Amino acid sequence: MTAKTQALVAALSSVLGDKAGPATEALGEVTIVVAARDLEPVMRTLRDRPQLRFESLIDVCGVDYSAYGDGAHAGPRFAVVYHLLSFANNWRLRVRTFADDDAFPVVPTVIDVWPCANWYEREAFDLYGVMFSGHPDLRRILTDYGFIGHPFRKDFPVSGHVEVRYDPEQKRVIYQPVTIEPRENTPRIIREQHYADPD
Repeated sequence: MTAKTQALVAALSSVLGDKAGPATEALGEVTIVVAARDLEPVMRTLRDRPQLRFESLIDVCGVDYSAYGDGAHAGPRFAVVYHLLSFANNWRLRVRTFADDDAFPVVPTVIDVWPCANWYEREAFDLYGVMFSGHPDLRRILTDYGFIGHPFRKDFPVSGHVEVRYDPEQKRVIYQPVTIEPRENTPRIIREQHYADPD
């Protein structure tokens, strides 16, 4: 751990105490795990405390751990990961929180802390099905309003559930069950006998 990341870990430990799990470092970035029930107050502390000053929320993404490490992950299935930046201290921080219920994943919104979380949380809802309690307008943002399921979940079929096509008889776009047979594409490789030969 570098002196910079050690300073961040020390500041996190002194300010958050037992509200966050032990900090880990990978690829030069520090990660903490926060329980969903403590997420909003911890995020507000990370933003407002002068020792930390994480003014900017860079990204929010959902994660499905159902097939992580070939079944090595034994905890909850769905997580939400927040990437924070402190301009004042030139620190980056990753905050991970897990939804308690795999069947209906819910974590609190952080829109009151960083308003830019609005569309990020809508994206995590749309693609992973994570609900954000307290979100003022939680609806799909990337898929169609009639879309069924959440396409970034590990159990979502690669070909989807329905297909969209134009029906010339009805003169409109229609939805119908997928008619494509599942197949595995193997690329055809052509090897030339003297490819890249210097002669």
